[in-house]
Amino acid sequence: MRSETRYWAVVPAAGIGSRMGESVPKQYLDLNGRPVIEHALQVLVDHSAISRVVVAISETDHWWQTVSLSTHRKIQSVPGGIERSDSVLNGLLSLHEQANETDWVLVHDAARPCLNRDDLDKLIDTVSDHPVGGLLGYPLSDTIKRVDGELSVLETLPREQLWRAFTPQMFRYGVLRTALEQARTNGVAVTDEASAVERQGVQPKIIEGRSDNIKITRPEDLDLARFFLGNMAHKNNN
Repeated sequence: MRSETRYWAVVPAAGIGSRMGESVPKQYLDLNGRPVIEHALQVLVDHSAISRVVVAISETDHWWQTVSLSTHRKIQSVPGGIERSDSVLNGLLSLHEQANETDWVLVHDAARPCLNRDDLDKLIDTVSDHPVGGLLGYPLSDTIKRVDGELSVLETLPREQLWRAFTPQMFRYGVLRTALEQARTNGVAVTDEASAVERQGVQPKIIEGRSDNIKITRPEDLDLARFFLGNMAHKNNN
């Protein structure tokens, strides 16, 4: 393997997005004439520092082959897993003959189509000098309530130290692989890469990004994404 540090990306895309209420997984829904996942992938393949983008898809997925970027020279696909963390780990394992332990891996959501290039640059530039790694995020501005199973409010939580966790999340290849393998072995459910790494007793750095780096989860999110992408296109053309 080569000795210089390189950058890789893994995109878990095996989910079905049941909350969207669609027959098509949310990552393949139309967004300004392209599937959601194409927007998420485009900014990654366009970045000169990223050597390869691994996309983890379901073994029953018949939409991936219709995505124009599926044949891009930087992209390879691997089978996804039952959980998001399984898909990410499958992507990492597919790189074991190419990646060094100290290479960086950026994990990005397939349903997060509004990642701005400036935020991607900011993450790479900031985290590359950090001993642990980090992720994009945004501080909470809403009042936060904790509720019970009947949706009765139990308490109001202080929000001063609370952030929304975004992607990409960027960690050393060996550190992230080990963290996810240990979580799987111990039967621990992890919802993002940072939480798996935190279980190793270290503290990732959070980097403030743009609040429009939204994840498509509900139908109304598509309208927001169309608006944000339109704004980006307008600014890029001026």
